[in-house]
Amino acid sequence: MKTYTFQPRGVCSREMQVDLDDQGLIRELRVSGGCHGNLQGIAALVKGMPAEEAVRRLKGIDCGGRGTSCPDQLARGLEQALRQG
Repeated sequence: MKTYTFQPRGVCSREMQVDLDDQGLIRELRVSGGCHGNLQGIAALVKGMPAEEAVRRLKGIDCGGRGTSCPDQLARGLEQALRQG
């Protein structure tokens, strides 16, 4: 298992930590800042999901015309994590 930490940009959350197992499954997601209830929901939904599937589902979601959102920032962070291996 490996933990990846990244700082989202353009959203309310300040830091995201995601644990990925050897098969690329999301085992845990922790977020600092942002809409706590919504982010707890997102964390519960992606737990056990392949990181690539989470990227497909979340990338491009917009929040209030910002051009990004917490789910989109998670997708971008997961893409980085998958590249790092």
